[in-house]
Amino acid sequence: MRFMAGMYRIIIGICLVLSSLNAESQVFYRRSEFGIGVGGSNYFGDLNTNYGFEHVRYSGGIFYKYNFSHYIALRLGVAYAYVGYNDNYSTNRFQQLRNLSFRSHIFEGSVMADFHFFQYAIGDFEHRFTPYVTLGMGYFSYNPFTQLDNKTYFLRPMGTEGQNMEEYKNRKYGTTAFSFPIGAGIKFWLDKGITVHLEVVNRSTSTDYLDDVSATYVGKDKFVDQSPSPYPLPAELLQDRSYEKTDQPIGIEGRQRGISTTRDKFMTMQIGISFRLPTYKCPDFK
Repeated sequence: MRFMAGMYRIIIGICLVLSSLNAESQVFYRRSEFGIGVGGSNYFGDLNTNYGFEHVRYSGGIFYKYNFSHYIALRLGVAYAYVGYNDNYSTNRFQQLRNLSFRSHIFEGSVMADFHFFQYAIGDFEHRFTPYVTLGMGYFSYNPFTQLDNKTYFLRPMGTEGQNMEEYKNRKYGTTAFSFPIGAGIKFWLDKGITVHLEVVNRSTSTDYLDDVSATYVGKDKFVDQSPSPYPLPAELLQDRSYEKTDQPIGIEGRQRGISTTRDKFMTMQIGISFRLPTYKCPDFK
C-alpha cells in the first residue's frame, strides 16, 4: 500500500509538471507566427540621388514573430532583395556622362520590433486591423556587378576607385555590412490564425559601396596593363565609362565620382501572410 501511495504521489507530481509545461507551451505557440513576404525592392545612393523608382526589382523573405502583447511583437527574418541602377535614368548631365551602372543580390538576416497603433487580436472582430511601425537591425551580404560587352564582371575585385593600390587602400570594402531598417505597414486578420500585412521598409546601411561608387576617380593610368596585350584591362574600362558617351572622358584623377559623405540605402515594399501556430489541448487524465 505504501508503494502504491508513493507511486500515486509521483504520478500526480509528473502530471502537474506536464500540465504546467503544456500551459506554457500553449502560450508560446499561441503567440508565435511564421510568415512569408514578397514584393519589390529599390536602391538609393550615388547612382540614384533623387530617390527615383525607375529600376524597381523584386524581394522576398520569411520570418518568425513572437507577440508579447496586443501592441508589441518581435520578429526574426531572413530576406532577399535584388537591387540595381543605371546613370541613364538620370536627367543630370554629369551622371549621364559618368555612365555607370550596377546590380547586386542582397541576402539579409534581421531582428525587428513591431509597434501597433491599435490593439490587435486575431479572432476579435473589434480589433481586426492596425497600422504599425517597425524598426531594427540587420546584417547583409552584397557583391555589385555589371555588364561589359555582354560579360558579367564583379566590381569589387576590379578596384575601380583604387582599392587595390597602396595609396587608396582605405577605400577597400567587403561583401557584408549592417542595415538599419525602419518602416511602416498595416496588418489585418483574414481568419483565425491568419494575418495579412502590407509593409514598406527602408534600410540605411553602413556601406557606401553597395553600388561600387563612393569617392573620386583615380585616373586611367592607374589601370594600364603592364603586359604586351593590345587590349585594355576590364578594370580600366569599368572605372570610367564616360568614353562610351563622349570623346573626352571625365575620369581624371581627383575628380568626383560619387558622394562619400552619405551611405547607400535600399527599400523593400511587400505584401505578406503569416500563420499563428495551432494549439491542441491534451486530453484530461481520468
